[in-house]
Amino acid sequence: MLPAEKLDIILRRHEEIAHCLAAGEASTFSALSRELADLEPVAVSIRAYRALQNEVDDLESLSADASADSEMRAMAADELPGAREKLAEAERALRLSLLPRDAADEKGAILEIRAGTGGDEAALFAGDLFRMYQKYAALHGWKMELLSASEGTAGGFKEIIAQVQGRGVFAKLKFESGTHRVQRVPATETQGRIHTSAATVAVLPEAQEVDLAIHDDDLRIETMRAGGAGGQHVNKTESAIRITHIPTGVVVMMQEERSQHRNKAKAMDVLRSRLFDLERNRLDSERAADRKAQVGSGDRSERIRTYNFPQGRVSDHRINLTLYKIDKVMEGEALDEILDPLIADHQARLLAESEAA
Repeated sequence: MLPAEKLDIILRRHEEIAHCLAAGEASTFSALSRELADLEPVAVSIRAYRALQNEVDDLESLSADASADSEMRAMAADELPGAREKLAEAERALRLSLLPRDAADEKGAILEIRAGTGGDEAALFAGDLFRMYQKYAALHGWKMELLSASEGTAGGFKEIIAQVQGRGVFAKLKFESGTHRVQRVPATETQGRIHTSAATVAVLPEAQEVDLAIHDDDLRIETMRAGGAGGQHVNKTESAIRITHIPTGVVVMMQEERSQHRNKAKAMDVLRSRLFDLERNRLDSERAADRKAQVGSGDRSERIRTYNFPQGRVSDHRINLTLYKIDKVMEGEALDEILDPLIADHQARLLAESEAA
């Protein structure tokens, strides 16, 4: 049974906030609105659970009442199993809504993709993964901005970093962190042999300035001339920026923009998110204490997911899920068919832990 007192407290708080907002308390309007939005689905679940609980209690009383009409008792007995089943479903839904929320879930994210083992084919695959997330972001109405890219010699990317902004981005993408393995015949393969290569993905919650303090004394900021091909469009000013966070050794290099100011701003966004993620890792014992542990080494043998093009399948090894629709996954259209079960699995494990506690 769920603790009635805890449910009462939540409902009272929901009513208090609704009353304050209706009274127009402008000074705390934004904060109260966010709290109300968080509590609303919980309050709905509580009321649905309690309504079903009352229904089950009434049916049990009626079916056991010897003084009641026999037909009414029989009808109540017939309806009771279905009502109990609905109550069990409502209780599970309520328990899920009461689980502690990851404070970063509503944030945007910094998406980092790097080619692992496999040479040129790994870089090409890193590019394919980036385009998959790009299309997925567009389908969800998210804004995606390229922060940094290092192109591969035959196409694709050795490394590419982007900022994805929108509500609930991190909640959706956080389980993408890890090694992604691809099996396919490269365009340059004359014998038709299948090659295996890999790319690593890291998804970091986008950190705001209020999330952590970065002291100027802890930063070493260097300027340099941006690299790249020569010619009349080459950037001849020292607009490239490299920022080193001295206490942690985290280094961010940015040279995408011609403006030194813009490169510095982008580099600070990435640095802030990396440091925020490191702090989350330190506080959360279930996550790695170091970013490299999040994505592994990029070796083919380490993988969270395999994309097998000859067989047209995508397999997520964490939940033993296989989809035979690789084209739709790579277009971003079927990615939710992998992400939603991953989120459900995570919730189920949290639920099991809370019930065992």
